[in-house]
Amino acid sequence: MPVKKRYPVPPDYVVAEEAELLPISEIAKKARLAEDEWEPIGRYMAKVDYAKVLERRKDKPFGKIITVTAMTPTPLGEGKTVTAFGLGQALAQKKLNIINTFREPSKGPVFGIKGSACGGGYSLALPMANISLMFTGDIPAVEAAHNLCAAAIDASILHGKVPGDPHRNPLNIDPMNITWPYCVDVNARALRDVMVGLGGIENGYPRLAHYDITVATETAAILALATGLKDLRERLRRVVVAYTYDGKPVTAHDLGVDGAMTALLVDAIKPNLVQSTEGHPMFCHGFPFANVAHGNNSVLADLVALKLADYMVTENGFGVECGYIKFCEVVCREARWAGYDIWPDCCVIVATVRGLKHHGGTVQL
Repeated sequence: MPVKKRYPVPPDYVVAEEAELLPISEIAKKARLAEDEWEPIGRYMAKVDYAKVLERRKDKPFGKIITVTAMTPTPLGEGKTVTAFGLGQALAQKKLNIINTFREPSKGPVFGIKGSACGGGYSLALPMANISLMFTGDIPAVEAAHNLCAAAIDASILHGKVPGDPHRNPLNIDPMNITWPYCVDVNARALRDVMVGLGGIENGYPRLAHYDITVATETAAILALATGLKDLRERLRRVVVAYTYDGKPVTAHDLGVDGAMTALLVDAIKPNLVQSTEGHPMFCHGFPFANVAHGNNSVLADLVALKLADYMVTENGFGVECGYIKFCEVVCREARWAGYDIWPDCCVIVATVRGLKHHGGTVQL
């Protein structure tokens, strides 16, 4: 085992620091990846070329899907991730070909009350610090693509410097009816509702606006649902970002930014390969919230894992009534529309006495 067990179990960060990680090349071999199907990001992380994997393994049947969900969790979380990772490690100990898939942590919860979403104890995703912070740059890429579109909206409104200029606001966008916010991946409560455009005509139209946390944006949800670059661009071009004075929708395609947004996400769409504390392969990719989006890791990470492994263990965000239902009705359905027939074979439900007490009103966390 790459990490020496001791009791009492030390804090997660100690376990993560003491763990002896395997080179990512060894993890890629365990995952049955060919040499040209992955690109190293440092020594312990890699990007996976999903297109090559899906083409090479197109005739291989999908593996079995094991999902881990929970009763309605408390604000602290009830242990879905650590249960999913522990189950994956147990199956790997049985010499079964297994890959875990899970969502990338957002810096909001990481620096908030929940902390890193990398498991716990001796069931961790590693390298934990990298995964919890900047990782391979997927969240910054989504932030850049999303904010590019937001900036393009204001730029379109301000084209032409003189009121009445026919080139001013060519799309007839109503500044009071913009639905596409800016975003930032930190716990910035002061930016939730802001007044923008106070610097005169050169610097925007004065209006009330707001910031979303990056992982709660529509761009983050789209990235996790896309089944390829073409599909990604089609989804981005259709997003409604504002309305005209006549009440007609304005899309990213109308602004001409769907191609640029896709270009910013070319690498972010590729699943990320990491490892557990016991050295079995894991895909960490996608980061949509379950309350405002579908709350599961990317469709591509699941498809690649199912083509490579005999068993895939994945986790559904929030509770059964939220993340698990969305896995079945959104993730699996999107995959089926793309020609991939997937459905859960087994579901593990995490339930705790603490959760029952919290939701029963006995204890408030």
